[in-house]
Amino acid sequence: MWKRGKSTGTTANRQSAIRKRSKTSGVMITQYLVNMPEGKSTPDFQCKPVAVTIEKGKLAVFKAVVTGDPKPDVSWRRAKGTLSDKEKFQTKYDESTEEHILEVMSVAETDTYKCFAANEYGKAVCTTTLTVTEGKSSSTNPTDFRKLLKKSKVERADGESDERFWDAMLKADRNDYERICSEFGVKDLHLILKKLDEKKKEKSQNKRKIKAEEREDALFECVLTHPLPNITWMGKGNILEDGEKYNLTMSDHKLIHRLLIKDCQMLDKGIYSAVVGNTSCNAWLVVEGITRRPRKTTVARGARTDIEKVAQEQQLKIQGEMEKLLAEVNAKYGAVHITDKLSLEELALEELTLILSTGGKYSKVTGQGVQFICGLTDVSAIINEIAELTCKLSSEDCEGAWFRDGKQVSQTNIYTLYFCSGTVLCSPTHPSYCDSGSINFHTMPNEFITEKKKKTGPLFDLEDLSAFTEPKTVKVGHNAIFKLHFLGHKPIKIQWFREGEELQDDNNTRIEKSASQSRLLLSRCQRKDTGEIKIKLKNEHGFTEALSRLIVLDKPTPPLGPAEVTESSATCIEFRWRPPKDDGGSPVINYIMERQQVGRNTWKKIAEIPGVSSYRDTGVERGRKYCYRIRAVTAEGTSEVMETEEMQAGTLAFPGPPAPPKVASAFDDCINLSWAPPSNTGGSRILGYILEKRKKGSNLWSVVNANDELIKEKKYAVKDVVAGMEYEFRVTAINLSGAGEFSSPSEFVFARDPKMRPRFTNNKMKSFFVVRAGNSVRITVNFEASPRPAIIWLKDNVPVTKRITISNSDGSSQLLIPSSERSDSGIYSILVKNLVGQETLSAEVRVTDDPKPPGPVELEENVPGTVTVIWEPSPDEKRDDRLHYTVSKLDSTKHSWVTVADRLFNNKFTVCNVMHGREYHFRVYAKNDMGISAPSESPTWEFLVSVPTMKDCDLRCAPSFIVPLKLHTAPKGYECYMSCAVKGNPKPRITWYRNHISLNTNTNYYISNTCGVCTMLILRVGPKDMGEYSVIAENSLGRAECSTILNVRGEKKIYWLYLQ
Repeated sequence: MWKRGKSTGTTANRQSAIRKRSKTSGVMITQYLVNMPEGKSTPDFQCKPVAVTIEKGKLAVFKAVVTGDPKPDVSWRRAKGTLSDKEKFQTKYDESTEEHILEVMSVAETDTYKCFAANEYGKAVCTTTLTVTEGKSSSTNPTDFRKLLKKSKVERADGESDERFWDAMLKADRNDYERICSEFGVKDLHLILKKLDEKKKEKSQNKRKIKAEEREDALFECVLTHPLPNITWMGKGNILEDGEKYNLTMSDHKLIHRLLIKDCQMLDKGIYSAVVGNTSCNAWLVVEGITRRPRKTTVARGARTDIEKVAQEQQLKIQGEMEKLLAEVNAKYGAVHITDKLSLEELALEELTLILSTGGKYSKVTGQGVQFICGLTDVSAIINEIAELTCKLSSEDCEGAWFRDGKQVSQTNIYTLYFCSGTVLCSPTHPSYCDSGSINFHTMPNEFITEKKKKTGPLFDLEDLSAFTEPKTVKVGHNAIFKLHFLGHKPIKIQWFREGEELQDDNNTRIEKSASQSRLLLSRCQRKDTGEIKIKLKNEHGFTEALSRLIVLDKPTPPLGPAEVTESSATCIEFRWRPPKDDGGSPVINYIMERQQVGRNTWKKIAEIPGVSSYRDTGVERGRKYCYRIRAVTAEGTSEVMETEEMQAGTLAFPGPPAPPKVASAFDDCINLSWAPPSNTGGSRILGYILEKRKKGSNLWSVVNANDELIKEKKYAVKDVVAGMEYEFRVTAINLSGAGEFSSPSEFVFARDPKMRPRFTNNKMKSFFVVRAGNSVRITVNFEASPRPAIIWLKDNVPVTKRITISNSDGSSQLLIPSSERSDSGIYSILVKNLVGQETLSAEVRVTDDPKPPGPVELEENVPGTVTVIWEPSPDEKRDDRLHYTVSKLDSTKHSWVTVADRLFNNKFTVCNVMHGREYHFRVYAKNDMGISAPSESPTWEFLVSVPTMKDCDLRCAPSFIVPLKLHTAPKGYECYMSCAVKGNPKPRITWYRNHISLNTNTNYYISNTCGVCTMLILRVGPKDMGEYSVIAENSLGRAECSTILNVRGEKKIYWLYLQ
């Protein structure tokens, strides 16, 4: 059997996974995630394994096709064992059909198989059965059968007919069944378990009932085997307590316990139980009568039994056990009298057992002696966590022992016993349900009793749970029973669900509940009752759930119409239909086909076909009309009939003409044609087409394709043409009756290549290439043109030299420079030209290398607080117009170089914010499209400030430019950085102008004034930025102006003469 773990509270929380049905019946899918990633899916069965019925000893094969993304892993399991025997069970995967195959070699017994498909997003499972039948060779002759029958009767006479055997089986635990069968010589355990279940059902049906009228009292009584002061009474799954409604009493000898239910109402009817430990007895309370009647003072009882007589017999039995123990103690230790004049006859049964176990050292004192200072209390322990039971005595000089349910507990790995300074401790190290019970400590007359109860959610019996989780299959109209035993802290709330809806008692549903089990009975099941069955148990410490599935089998519904005719000719009628909406839980095996000719009254069975919903009837007469009746057949029976409408077998009807062929394209060696099918097919499907051609000026039509090679598609490429000739085409359709009319001829078309202007097709080709000197340069251009064009490559509008290799093909051209030089830099263009037109495509190639470093670097201080860095140009500056410079600074207070300027196209830069008292180092790098050069370093610069002699003087002065603006020529698209230095006191106001228009408020220019150094940055220089730039400094003492010209490289230069 497939085992499933206990459904604890944690497991219940994991059951947030989504369960859903598959489109394939009988497949259950579990989805782990609520929101699936895009493109991903849970496993599913596209084709599930089919049930197999086969003779014993033959090969059985199961096949399944699964889907899912990622691809699921497929595994197989069986109910009666494992699949570890590779010689008997073989799993395969057929890549061509994508089928997962399980082969069972030489089948021996009927079994149930499950197929699992799982990936990281979920799992799918389906079940199939293998039924093994006996072959003809395995039949038994009558004499052998009589011998077997005689033998089975002898075995039955030995054990099964013994009433003691059945009494022992009814009272025993499940684990002792096999032992009892072996003791009584019973061999067929499987048959015994079936009969045992029947006897238990019979016993439960014959439970004692107490009938009470409404408003009457009801009395329940029971007799115990040993006297107990307290037992647990339960009613309909709830613990009952002594109060106004219930009265709990017991006899003086504590053997008879009674439950009195006062003023019975209709709501009080149900099962009531008396529970002692793991043992219980039940009885029904049936309340009869009508409402609104006066309260009755009579008491309703069950079948009259002499309770007192049964109790007296039990007392005599206990007294006999006591006498045996007394005799054993007297024989072993003599007729010893206990101190304080108490004889052995006054001791209890457990105390006599303790004397035997302690070697006669046990004593009982009634006067002054050892007393309990602190007694035992009830302990509720959690499973697998340490529990302690502690009591404290008034004296340290004493002896005693621990008992659990009357049996002495010793020091073991399970129990830790401790005694020190009058404190006695008993500690179960890993408590489980088996440790629950009454635990006592005995030493002197005082005694305290405690019970340990484990705090946890309810747990299912593993054997019942394994059987419960298996799908239960019943036929329609039959009853389905689900039952489970369980354990747990009371009270336990029990709920049953079907497809997520809670079930309540009604005409077809009956729920039975008791302290340790629950039973669900679904009467007269219908097909609609198929679905998931769930039981939920809940107490104050948690809850658990168990799932099963109910499958109700029924005969299928009729096939679905209307039938669709796919072919109707003079010799056959082919049609199809849809499978039944509900197959009744079993796959469709066959379809029964019947036919009636219109005008006749009789129906004729013509075929019984496999479960494919289409049929081709070839036994029809031309022009006749027919009706068909279809029935679906499954293992559960045959469906009702589905009758089709009238269908007529065709006559010799030829198809109509197709549409005239249209020319899709034409070339020197091929003409591509297409056409539309005929609007009239003649009542049957089109088998193909015949195409004919004719030259212009000729009356002879010739067939393009052979008669035995029909054109299946509605297009064709005619390759049997002569370049430059003009053709027309026509086409005819062919059906089952033959060839139809030809279409109208197409338009005349020349067999020649079409004229097309050149067009470049590689739109993603780069327009700028940077190549290191010495490397190869390769430019490939793809194009379309007809007729074939002439191709010319140019460099800077001049044809390329012979050292450059040009390779041309039908649709592309390639330029190759094997080893490039700096002189190869330039703009390369390709000119593609034919009779229709021409196209040009250009790309710039720059051949360069890592730049050489700049020359020596000098530092000057023209303005206080600033340093001007001046360097000699790099030797590559004249050969590379894209070469520029980068300046880095190292402050003596820091340990890293900082870039202060980049993309400089001149050989000077002024560094601001130089702090006095610090040392500075500067580096200048040359950069181009290929890389960066080694640095040129400056000498160390230390900025010292000399403090002049303080004297009163007038520091005010009119503005004047210390460093004027320089002429600037910048490449198009690059930055331009203008700067000048001005002095004046008060601090002058600085205004920038371009062509006498103020730029201070223009956001396209970045303007700053730091300590008299005025700067302006243009991020991307364009033709619109060319012109005269001026700076005007004004204060209260005067005004000064400085101007310059900005030219953009590649544009017409501006020459300016400035007169001051």
